[in-house]
Amino acid sequence: MPLLPTALLLTTLLTPPPTRYTWPLPPPHPVVRTFEAPASPFAPGHRGVDLSAPPGTAVLAAGDGVVVYAGSVAARTLVSVQHRGGLRTTYEPVAPAVTAGRQVHRGEVIGHLQEGHCASPCLHWGARRGEKYLDPLRLLMQGRIRLLPVIGPPRGG
Repeated sequence: MPLLPTALLLTTLLTPPPTRYTWPLPPPHPVVRTFEAPASPFAPGHRGVDLSAPPGTAVLAAGDGVVVYAGSVAARTLVSVQHRGGLRTTYEPVAPAVTAGRQVHRGEVIGHLQEGHCASPCLHWGARRGEKYLDPLRLLMQGRIRLLPVIGPPRGG
């Protein structure tokens, strides 16, 4: 029985697809507060993750998209990027280096971290699809590995 087709199939299935998203800060990536999904739209929760970094750190677009907002909301500044598939990521508190309507690419500087979100400086990174908040750390995963059955009679008798 030839092993090459099976090996090729397994190699193809076990090779994860390239990720479309990356960390919004240069390494290291200490998570100081994790995502806590709200039970309902107005319930308490933590609608993103907090990543520790010094003030002035470059904040990077997690993926390709279009800046839909860059500026102040109440007493904070943020950048919001719309990605394909209805996903939107937000970054705060950030001094924007981009303006609304601008196309950005994964890893591009979109602003610089400011103080004001955590006791020690940190970036609040959020993600949502429509009205549903998502754990942005899941954007960094490469997907699930699945083995598929080979359909048909065995080869080689």
